[in-house]
Amino acid sequence: MNILLVNDDGIQAPGIRELYLAVKDLGDITIVAPDGERSAIGHGITLDKPMPVRTVTVSEHKTGLAVDGTPADCVKLALSEICPVKPDLVISGINLGSNTGLNVIYSGTVSGAAEAAFNHIPSFAVSLTTYNAPNWSPARRITRTLVEKFIKHPLSGRQVLNVNVPNVKEDSLIRGVLATEQGMAQWKENFDKRIDPKGRTYYWMDGRKLEMEEPETKDDTAVKNNYISITPLQFDLTAYNRLDEIKNWI
Repeated sequence: MNILLVNDDGIQAPGIRELYLAVKDLGDITIVAPDGERSAIGHGITLDKPMPVRTVTVSEHKTGLAVDGTPADCVKLALSEICPVKPDLVISGINLGSNTGLNVIYSGTVSGAAEAAFNHIPSFAVSLTTYNAPNWSPARRITRTLVEKFIKHPLSGRQVLNVNVPNVKEDSLIRGVLATEQGMAQWKENFDKRIDPKGRTYYWMDGRKLEMEEPETKDDTAVKNNYISITPLQFDLTAYNRLDEIKNWI
């Protein structure tokens, strides 16, 4: 297999090294990722400046290409110029922080995988639901398991599997794996108003996740209950149940 790895935390983030270690013996691995963090950049692409590329060491003797661009840029560039053959699979991650609920829209991790799906290549987006003291083992294990399953039973190239893994102190605390639906979990933003040394106003955005009561079949709830959540995503945003209403309205 030919596997392309990407992320949004940057090519020198530990998550992409852990991802490489999980799958390195399952195929020919190409790594193309942003040269720095591009979290929450969504599906942005670079049109107004060049994108320098340099080679960096990701793990041991494995190198990858660092791109001054977004996750979507990286996949576009890899498919057009870098990969010697079309990848069989693209994996984005392993991201620090969950990508559940409405976060899916903002996520650079999911967007890297989505760009592959737009090009008819199956893809996984893998996130570990913490920013501190990560236990990478469950995320590595589920990623490897999914790739092994994919080798035997390939998926459709128009969909993304969005995988969210609870961060647990001990692997035995993972209760299982659930096929889930995207929920509506979201963040409440806070803006810290500040004044710079020249007297100009600026804002620093922070936030907290709003607690929602959703069934365990939803991604965020499954993760909170220590299940690995796997949500198949698609990218036709048409609200088909509203078409007749809009036809009558216009």
